[in-house]
Amino acid sequence: MNIHHPFRIDERGRTATTSTEDHIRHMIEQVLFTAPGERVNRPNFGTGVMQLLFAPNSPELAAATEFTIQGALQQWLGEVIKVEAVNVESQESTLHITVQYIVRRNQQRAVAQFSREV
Repeated sequence: MNIHHPFRIDERGRTATTSTEDHIRHMIEQVLFTAPGERVNRPNFGTGVMQLLFAPNSPELAAATEFTIQGALQQWLGEVIKVEAVNVESQESTLHITVQYIVRRNQQRAVAQFSREV
């Protein structure tokens, strides 16, 4: 049983649960969009990618960001997933991130896409 993120109460008045696939996607999203220092007991948790929206767009910055995201996902979710590829695009005020990974438990490939607007 996996608790839904963000936390909510379901129609039965109980803690909402989610599938394993959705739970993994939610965990990836938490790592991506949490800024380092935001979590009190885990000051290194997160990636800080939201700062990208304010940085000049360049191939070097995109490559460095993809490397940073891969490292953070490996550090925090390495026992759950194996990251195969990360693609980051910044278009005006929107950040698009695609993560291709393998779920370690069943060796199933998956792709998760995320977008954030400032």
